[in-house]
Amino acid sequence: MEGDNLLAGGVGLLLRYASQNSLDESSQKQVPRSGRRERTPYRNSSHTVRAFEVLQSLRRDAVFCDIKLETDDNTVVFAHKVVLASASPYFHAMFTSFEESNKDHVIIRELDSTALKLLVDFIYTAQIMVSEENVQVLLPAANLLQLHDVQDACCDFLQSQLHPTNCLGIKAFADLHGCMELLSSSESYIQQHFSEVVEGDEFLSLSSEQVVKLISSDELTVPSEEKVFECVICWVNYESNCRKDMLPKLMEHVRLPLASKEYLLKRVEEEPLLKNSLECKDYIIEALNFHLLKSEQPGTIPKTIRTKPRQPVGLPKIILVVGGQAPKAIRSVEWYDPATNRWQSGPEMSTRRCRAGLAVLKDRRVFAVGGFNGSLRVRTVDMLDLSSPSPCWVPTVAMLARRGTLGVAVLDNCIYAVGGFDGTSGLNSAEVFDCTTQEWRMVSSMSTRRSSVGVGVLNNLLYAVGGYDGLSRQCLKSVECYHPSTDTWTPVAEMCVRRSGAGVGVLDGVMYAVGGHDGPEVRNSVEAYRPSTGVWTSIADMHMCRRNAGVIALDGLLYVVGGDDGASNLASIEIYNPNTNTWSMLTASMNIGRSYAGVVVIDKPPHFNN
Repeated sequence: MEGDNLLAGGVGLLLRYASQNSLDESSQKQVPRSGRRERTPYRNSSHTVRAFEVLQSLRRDAVFCDIKLETDDNTVVFAHKVVLASASPYFHAMFTSFEESNKDHVIIRELDSTALKLLVDFIYTAQIMVSEENVQVLLPAANLLQLHDVQDACCDFLQSQLHPTNCLGIKAFADLHGCMELLSSSESYIQQHFSEVVEGDEFLSLSSEQVVKLISSDELTVPSEEKVFECVICWVNYESNCRKDMLPKLMEHVRLPLASKEYLLKRVEEEPLLKNSLECKDYIIEALNFHLLKSEQPGTIPKTIRTKPRQPVGLPKIILVVGGQAPKAIRSVEWYDPATNRWQSGPEMSTRRCRAGLAVLKDRRVFAVGGFNGSLRVRTVDMLDLSSPSPCWVPTVAMLARRGTLGVAVLDNCIYAVGGFDGTSGLNSAEVFDCTTQEWRMVSSMSTRRSSVGVGVLNNLLYAVGGYDGLSRQCLKSVECYHPSTDTWTPVAEMCVRRSGAGVGVLDGVMYAVGGHDGPEVRNSVEAYRPSTGVWTSIADMHMCRRNAGVIALDGLLYVVGGDDGASNLASIEIYNPNTNTWSMLTASMNIGRSYAGVVVIDKPPHFNN
């Protein structure tokens, strides 16, 4: 029959590869058939997720559960042994090799009930929320149950929370629970933020051995050795009755010879705690002898652990941009992190300020000097202390003269304010702020009035570059050099072209004059000055014309930040690579266009988190 034939043909087709001959040859090497593709098994990626969702639902309803876990506070958690054993080596061992394998009720001593519930939930859901409230109980519990991915999540969370007020505690916590990566990170953080860490209560609670370990580190980041001395005295005075006998042991690791001679004579010698200790007096004598030999017989200085300069690893650097004109004077501050290629907002100034100078000292204080507040040229100075736990701008000692569009630079840890415009005329005067006396004083005047002047420091000399002479009504290409040792200005080689409002930056012993203008013409040209040749030479042009931009050096590159092109304020940044003599545009622009802004490079403070 036709139907029977079809059936017979169908059966023959189905059994074609199941013949006796095929079965007999099943153990023989298979010869692949031409044109046939290897088959892969069907895989459903959501199957495991759905299965565990059902298991979690069953667990919540105590269905098929074969184990009850109980903590010291009588909290009971239901679960399935096979699920717990599949995720945790601790439970795997418990349910296969120990007496608990035959029990349906197990008491786990000294395990926080909240942590147990979170961790069992994690085993079923692969999700857990680590927080400030639970991390201290979660980490040791994850350690016990050998849930290493949760342990890593806790360590990552704690690392993200490192702060001068808690880093010593986090370090001790990491050490206690054997979290070596977190321990290393917290130790590095403490060394890098030492100045802020020693201001907190955690530092005062350290043992003498812990203080010794901390201050003996070669990698300690401190503005000066004075900070180490002050923290030791502060620690001893916190409980002087029981700690004063430990002072000699601590002073052995304070590198007093590296402190200034003035500080040794005025502060260290007068410290009451040291006057009653012969050992401490020996350390003072050693330090004073070091300064004496350094000036008279430098080759005879004895080498000890106290004369070895510290070599900190250093903090990551960021670019800080303060105030500016956008289009009016503004208070806003933003900063750029090269590691993330992002701009973020910083602490706003208390007053509007543009056309000011910006300077940063080695003790991490940033000064916004003079400028224009939208109504008047000012002589006021605001300061931002980045070592403070909550940095904010505060007024400090004002200059002697009103100055806008001035040049500002730091030389020998003193701030110089050069030229500018006082609202009536351009200035050829200059003044300096002495951080020791906390006073401004006038220095010799330049030969030329210079507003919109750029300044740079090269080989311990201060250069005033270009600007505008209101008397002659000309943009300038002349340059003057200030010698602080003789308090004199001397002319150096002129630039190739006139530049007012040029940005000036120094990179690897070369000073650059960037952009600026000559009357209505805004320039994109750049030139470089090398003291070895004593002449200015043109280098590659920028992509854009810019005046009144900020220029700084960072990681072997020259950054030109903002400015204006004669028509609008710019938010873009250009980068110069001296090795290739090329310019490139930074992909991340500022949040707003700014000209006449202050720009500096600073160590990234711990409070500036991404």
